[in-house]
Amino acid sequence: MKKITRRQALGTAAGAATALGLTALVMWDSAEPSPAPGPKAHPGVDASGLSIPAKGIDEVFEGRRIQISLAKGGGGHEGHGLPAWPTIKIDGNELHIMRNADGTWVSVVNHYETFPDPLAAARAAVRTLQGGHLAPFAPEGAAQ
Repeated sequence: MKKITRRQALGTAAGAATALGLTALVMWDSAEPSPAPGPKAHPGVDASGLSIPAKGIDEVFEGRRIQISLAKGGGGHEGHGLPAWPTIKIDGNELHIMRNADGTWVSVVNHYETFPDPLAAARAAVRTLQGGHLAPFAPEGAAQ
């Protein structure tokens, strides 16, 4: 009977480990993604960030007034497949936001940081502004 060498045993073990790792990776990649755990959303905002009460959200955060309402269509967001889009105002000036493919949100104030919902994005903008005011934002082609 032929004995297996140490080199052959290590090669077989490495091959088996690689095959198991690749199998696990393929299975993990094809699985349905589960919602990422994160901070609990405001009672008026669900995990997608689009379920805002009909009366909207109106709160004072760190001395600044945050108002969130749903704009029906308009706002340049037609064709996104959304029936409405959140409109955020901080002390009466609009904070422009964008939804990422993974469901998170960014704003023009915190463009490199993501947030679970529009309210969290608005609160972060208030913190970042540190008492400063939002500058009016004119869409492209608008008269200045």
